[in-house]
Amino acid sequence: MSITGINILIIEDHELTRFGLKTAFESCDFIDNIYEAESAEIGINIVEKESVNLIIMDLGLPGMNGIEATQKIKEYNKEIKVVILTSHNDDQEVLNSLKAGANAYCSKEINPKRLIQVVQSVLDGAAWFDPSISNIVLQAATKSQDSIKSSPEKDYGLTARETQILKLITEGYSNIEIAKELFVSINTTKAHVASILQKLEVDDRLQAALKALKERLV
Repeated sequence: MSITGINILIIEDHELTRFGLKTAFESCDFIDNIYEAESAEIGINIVEKESVNLIIMDLGLPGMNGIEATQKIKEYNKEIKVVILTSHNDDQEVLNSLKAGANAYCSKEINPKRLIQVVQSVLDGAAWFDPSISNIVLQAATKSQDSIKSSPEKDYGLTARETQILKLITEGYSNIEIAKELFVSINTTKAHVASILQKLEVDDRLQAALKALKERLV
């Protein structure tokens, strides 16, 4: 998929960090507009007035925090992608961010070029976790396994190919990366992903990945 005409909103209370992020994204030819907000309240106001495709969200914001803001923005428009960018790796904050609907969780120490790659992957439909917090997600999914051990594992009717693609989704592959990995067309990949979401009864790829890990489908 060719990604163009993207509008990004940076919600970050530190002016220097906002400046650095804006400078990094200004070099991206797929981005049309870059909006800035120093608080969640200002950011939500921009979302309601402008056509925003993706948000870079800090967690430690004054007033409404980034988790609450993510939830409100997703309730307003679930199509808006949210990339959490923070120095916080608290277990509960990570899990609450994902529950709120975040599409990616990145450390502020991430290389700017890598962050741009993450943004492109998220825009293409992938979910991405910083390696430093991936264990938190896996442990939470594993703990949930205890609650389903007493009942038989549900058969979702996934084909071998769909299971293969689901595994790649849990590893953070985008549609384009899956297509290249499996030597199939992007349209075929999208059709498989749509079928997986329908069979697992989830709304997006992140929910599919978490369900796959929780129920050990891959």
